Amino acid sequence: MAPLTSGCTIYQERKSVQYSEGQVGRVFTVRIDDRESFTSEIQRFVVAMNIQSGIIHFLGAVRSARVATGPREPVIPPAPRHEEIFGGWELFGLATIYPGEEGPSIHVHTTTGRGIRTITGRLREKAEVYVAINAIIIEFVRISAKRLPDERTGVDLPVFDRVLP
Repeated sequence: MAPLTSGCTIYQERKSVQYSEGQVGRVFTVRIDDRESFTSEIQRFVVAMNIQSGIIHFLGAVRSARVATGPREPVIPPAPRHEEIFGGWELFGLATIYPGEEGPSIHVHTTTGRGIRTITGRLREKAEVYVAINAIIIEFVRISAKRLPDERTGVDLPVFDRVLP
């Protein structure tokens, strides 16, 4: 297959499970403190450390955040439903890192709770830290992947260099 200008490979249209194989690279532990923006600071760290692919495990709390809690209706393309949370919510989540069109693309999902209320979804642009959020970032090396806009779904999806036969 011919290389893209970004150094990735042109990917086949999905006919089965896509994947890429690599190894674990560096491992980081990160703390983001009270009143900082979790989403901005984790992006800043990933860029500063030049992490191209990886996974982020995190836990802590937020003062406020915006969470996409699924589609309004189960149709393609999805129209997201959002919840705004305020007032100190516990947070536990996972994120993937892949190269995007404008640098590293971080896709964050979380479960957050306060009292007996729990919300699960995609953490969007707004997430103000309460006390601290601790994260473990595991870098993947020799992974051939890129997060690109998907015409069919209307969302950015990871695209990999191999397809399971």
